[in-house]
Amino acid sequence: MINIRIGNGYDIHQLSTNRRLILGGIEIPHELGLLGHSDADVLTHAIMDAMLGALSLGDIGLYFPPSDPQWAGADSLVLLSKVNQLISDRGWQIGNIDSVVVAERPKLKPHISAMRDRLGQVLQISSDRVGIKATTNEQLDAVGREEGIAAHAVVLLIAS
Repeated sequence: MINIRIGNGYDIHQLSTNRRLILGGIEIPHELGLLGHSDADVLTHAIMDAMLGALSLGDIGLYFPPSDPQWAGADSLVLLSKVNQLISDRGWQIGNIDSVVVAERPKLKPHISAMRDRLGQVLQISSDRVGIKATTNEQLDAVGREEGIAAHAVVLLIAS
């Protein structure tokens, strides 16, 4: 029997002026960016929470608290690499990731391939194991009113 674990993650950040929009480690041209203590990359944050959750290791706030000034403006890909090392140190590796970004704008389809490639590089897995989908909230709730962007992720870990 293969030893596997599944974790899910979720994140949401408010859209704001004078911020870059970073999703999956890629800067996406848009007049608004995500507000947060780090670069506020909701996709990467959801993936990290799913990885940690699969092993019952808490969430990213435990490892990178927003109250700690060393994480101010942090590149979420650096944090993802640290979480990946935590997983690896415990004898696990990523089987695959499935995720969805929920945003009214901008259109994300042209950027999905680059996001998959970048996340795969950081996680040291092939991009065909990184699933990213994009959808809107059909103008419902805060995301639908373009007040924020959310992401959901599921990660399958396999004992190495």
